[in-house]
Amino acid sequence: MTEIPPRLRPLLDARAPVRKLAERFVAAGHECYLVGGTVRDALLDLPHEDFDVATDARPADVERIVRDWADHVWLQGKQFGTVGCEIDGARFEITTFRADVYHPESRKPSVTFADDLETDLSRRDFTINAMALALPDPRLVDPFDGAVDLAARRLRTPLEPAVSFLDDPLRMLRAARFVAGLGLEPVPELVGAIEEHRGRLEIVSAERIRDELSKLLVVADPSSGLWLLTRTGLSDEFLPELNAMRLEQDPVHRHKDVLAHTIAVVRNTRPELRVRLAALLHDIGKPKTRSFGPGGVNFHHHEVVGARMAEERLRALRFPNDLVEDVVKLIYLHLRIHTYAMGWTDRAVRRYARDAGPLLDDLNHLVRCDCTTRNQAKARALNRRMDELERRIERLREQEELDRIRPPLDGRQVMAFLGIEPSPLVGEALEYLLELRLDEGPMGEPEAYERLAEWAKGKGIEPAR
Repeated sequence: MTEIPPRLRPLLDARAPVRKLAERFVAAGHECYLVGGTVRDALLDLPHEDFDVATDARPADVERIVRDWADHVWLQGKQFGTVGCEIDGARFEITTFRADVYHPESRKPSVTFADDLETDLSRRDFTINAMALALPDPRLVDPFDGAVDLAARRLRTPLEPAVSFLDDPLRMLRAARFVAGLGLEPVPELVGAIEEHRGRLEIVSAERIRDELSKLLVVADPSSGLWLLTRTGLSDEFLPELNAMRLEQDPVHRHKDVLAHTIAVVRNTRPELRVRLAALLHDIGKPKTRSFGPGGVNFHHHEVVGARMAEERLRALRFPNDLVEDVVKLIYLHLRIHTYAMGWTDRAVRRYARDAGPLLDDLNHLVRCDCTTRNQAKARALNRRMDELERRIERLREQEELDRIRPPLDGRQVMAFLGIEPSPLVGEALEYLLELRLDEGPMGEPEAYERLAEWAKGKGIEPAR
């Protein structure tokens, strides 16, 4: 290697943890290489927080070499050939040369150790990740021309794509992340292999699919990756709702292509998983709700249907409960702003802010990004409405502590005043008081008790005091 990438130069300093680690392995008679994403990102001059290391040393030897020297050692992956450690704040995943092979009926690899680096590199997902840097004396090992592919912005597999994808079917989904995240063009044979072997994804756990999809969604622009998933049909294996949005375009009742609109909305949103998931799924209820009328095509209540569909799909993919609930709420609420032009009272603004709760900023952001029309007048009108709504929310927030809207009395006060025990009636009373708060704004306790007494009398209840 004639020139060391700038990102790697500090790592090769005599005091750097990477160099110290390499010297210990060499002193013990073993090889040591930086591999995979560490080398790829260095060539792209991108930061890479953790370090992937490959060695001919077997896991027990790796543990012995680092055990009494590293600050921390973890062995959860030892049975698969990986020992983790931390040295002076730097984290390493040290893996014995491998030649793993997946069996068609298995979700887990049959781990076989190799004795040479090239065999290990050949079993990696893509050529851009099949490069290694020998240490401590730097030398690039690139038997599959990954550096050339990286320069050409080309995505290839070291072996035949079918072999690579049969080894680990998740690589088909990972291809979409590299296409989008690094701006790569997949070679035709790679695309063809995804189309042919996409059904192989069924052996991959929902958790692994979830994690890879999440990584794709938070790259700066996931569009090209999402299009790769849909045009190859791979998304049908874990998210069939995407291609279902390719609605047949009626020549009379025209409407935007829902899938193209969806991917545009995802691109428009900020790269945060919660809002990106909401953008990806916000219109999945449209195919089930499409109807035609005198005024054109309609998707009545698609936000309600879509919220339910999104919950089912996200739970099937094992997303955390709190994330599922947030995404479902964003989808359910994303159309409410379109009634704002009819004139919202302060009560409606309060309810909108209360229903959104801590998701208010994400909801407003999603609503703005959902506007993909080429009609600039319509786009400006929506932005004006959103600007006005946000100003009104801010004014009410300053006046009324809008973020903490609650009934003017609590449950204990209601029970003491009405002389009742805990029961559904307490909840009804609190709901009544909350509606008053939303309708009329802040209310003092004396007035709240008066209004509660009126409500109680209508229920045939005589207040205790």
